[in-house]
Amino acid sequence: MKPYSRRDFLRALGLGTLAASGVGSAWAAPIHEGSQIVDAVKDISRGGPAILENGTVVQPRREIPVLRETDVLVVGGGTAGVVAALAAARAGVRVTLVERYGCFGGLWTAGLVLIVLSTHIRSGGKHQKMVHGIGDEMLARIAAMRHGAVNYGAESTQDATTDPEVTKYVMASMLREAGVDILLNAWVTNAVMDGNVIRGVVFESKSGCLAVKAKQVVDATGDGDVFDAAGAESVPHVHRIGLVHRLGNVTSTLDTKTLNLGSVTPVPDVRWVNMQGPQGDCLDIETLTQCELDGREAIWRRVKQIQESGGGEQVFVLDVASQLGVRASRTLAGTEELRLEDWKQGKQYPDVIGVGGDYSFIPGRGCPIPYGTLVPKSIDNLLAAGRCVAADNTMLNYTRLIAPCMLTGHAAGAAAALAVKSNVVPREVEVPVLQDMLRQQKAFLG
Repeated sequence: MKPYSRRDFLRALGLGTLAASGVGSAWAAPIHEGSQIVDAVKDISRGGPAILENGTVVQPRREIPVLRETDVLVVGGGTAGVVAALAAARAGVRVTLVERYGCFGGLWTAGLVLIVLSTHIRSGGKHQKMVHGIGDEMLARIAAMRHGAVNYGAESTQDATTDPEVTKYVMASMLREAGVDILLNAWVTNAVMDGNVIRGVVFESKSGCLAVKAKQVVDATGDGDVFDAAGAESVPHVHRIGLVHRLGNVTSTLDTKTLNLGSVTPVPDVRWVNMQGPQGDCLDIETLTQCELDGREAIWRRVKQIQESGGGEQVFVLDVASQLGVRASRTLAGTEELRLEDWKQGKQYPDVIGVGGDYSFIPGRGCPIPYGTLVPKSIDNLLAAGRCVAADNTMLNYTRLIAPCMLTGHAAGAAAALAVKSNVVPREVEVPVLQDMLRQQKAFLG
């Protein structure tokens, strides 16, 4: 069967002729009429089965089909990855974005971490916006939709909280408008290397094992999966692993603090509840499995207590995050590192690519982020973005927040595009030219 176009999909829903046919006909056909036997099964690229040799599982040598060739490949469709893809596309290069889930936003949406921390600085009773450019454009579009956001706008003195489904929709809309080539449900497993230069990635999917070749690659996986596969130096971390959920029917009559009913969302009577969780290795599959199971059990145990308390009988679990709340796993060893001590001393960076808002351990003034935190020490044609950029063990708790992820994503996407257009590796990108490009895209550099 030929791939669906967007028009085909709308026509299948009956939306392509909605004005003429009326809404009722869109869903008239029985669902069982949607099945169809096709002439041939799609060839799945597995390269043959793994085999047993003396009790060891061996993967045979195989040729991996190349599905795409692009200018900039962004791996990871969380906050940083989406902003990176948009920045690169708007700079006029071909962009492919690969995401392991079926939606965009990462921990902001699938992880239900709904508050966009560190968009502003607060000092002397003033609330100054620091996040501009693509990140703020995205927030504005989210806030423009009904029940899209709360605490967003010039009069707000708090960080915005957004609705996850609205955010997913806005992100997808912006990417499609920008002409970004999108591959969902694709889990990147390896890098394609030529010496110390990355040339693309390998990923697994329902279509089997495939590759995307690229001139520049942005690792926005959060865990640094691409730069680790490429052999870049990194720093391992353990951190708390939580599982977030939302509660429904939390009316204004309930004592939200005593009952631990979480924080406000844009949807009336719905609140989101964070979870710190235990400290663990976020790269260990058995640890992740245990945290997922234990987190879900803890949520339902707590909800039962709420329902058995006075007034909480009608509270219910609206949803539990489909993505586990991993806070840190590995960070890049970059040509520069964001350090708490440097912030305390007010260090200024000539290669600044963004200035974020304040946070609990860096109050009262902005946090400049240098370009070198995105650049590996030795691997070329590769940049990091999001929570895996180079930061010390304290500052990674800043760079992992949504707003700083917007900033590093914006810079990585712009830098990758500039590297393509200038035919240089990212470490050779002219920083003043990059800064001009970021300012043209309305980023704030201080």
